[in-house]
Amino acid sequence: MTQIDQRTNDHTNILDVIHRLRDRNALFVINHSGGKDSQAMTAFLRKFVPVDQILVIHAHLPEVVWEDAWDHVRATSNGLHSIKVEASKTFFEMATRRGMWPSPKYRQCTSDLKRGPIEKAIRTHLRNNPQYGGLVVNCMGLRAEESPRRSKAIPLKINERNSKAGREWWDWLPIHDWTVNQVWNGISQAGQNPHWVYAEGLSRFSCIFCIFSTETDQQISARLRPELYRRFVLKEKELKHTMNMQGRGMEEITGIPALPDVIARPDASAI
Repeated sequence: MTQIDQRTNDHTNILDVIHRLRDRNALFVINHSGGKDSQAMTAFLRKFVPVDQILVIHAHLPEVVWEDAWDHVRATSNGLHSIKVEASKTFFEMATRRGMWPSPKYRQCTSDLKRGPIEKAIRTHLRNNPQYGGLVVNCMGLRAEESPRRSKAIPLKINERNSKAGREWWDWLPIHDWTVNQVWNGISQAGQNPHWVYAEGLSRFSCIFCIFSTETDQQISARLRPELYRRFVLKEKELKHTMNMQGRGMEEITGIPALPDVIARPDASAI
């Protein structure tokens, strides 16, 4: 098994390991949300990983993600083999059962609705495609610039939990050291455009309303998706638990009452 000192972030050392894994016919799995980082990462990997060694996986969360996210993933993957996975429960069902929203410390929305279904799909794909020999490089578009927590992430490491039953599983952050300008440039150089929500002013692409959304992002999302905004506000009141970890309700954060007749609706042709 290829080894690497997981304490180092040396880019050259990491790429040397990645090239050796590629040459061993590893399956490279791209976790693609539809956002700018996933899109730039996909364009980057296409430069040196053979097409038949790439699998694009999109974890779709019905009701709470931008409806055309999957269409954008497929359109910008340029024919790469792509699959969409969904959890057995929805985001609202999860929150209702728990009696609270996810939190930065306990992110069930990520573990249960995204990571779990994605890992299951990868294991199934490896079983059905023995040509990869159980060797997989799981690629995620997390960047150090995004947060102090992500800056401490190890860019390349063996996933011990999933490296069993004949599998050798690596987790890799291909654009961990990229700046946001490098991301935009990567998309532009690929001859592509990012998802339309960025042009509306959103700073990040994830669920339409997210515990990590800025106040500005929540305001924009509330105006773009008023019906969903109202549903979130009503669920906050039902659970007696706010999406914001500081205890501020969405109506307080956005300044927008959750009433359909007072929310300015966008031009449908622009969505």
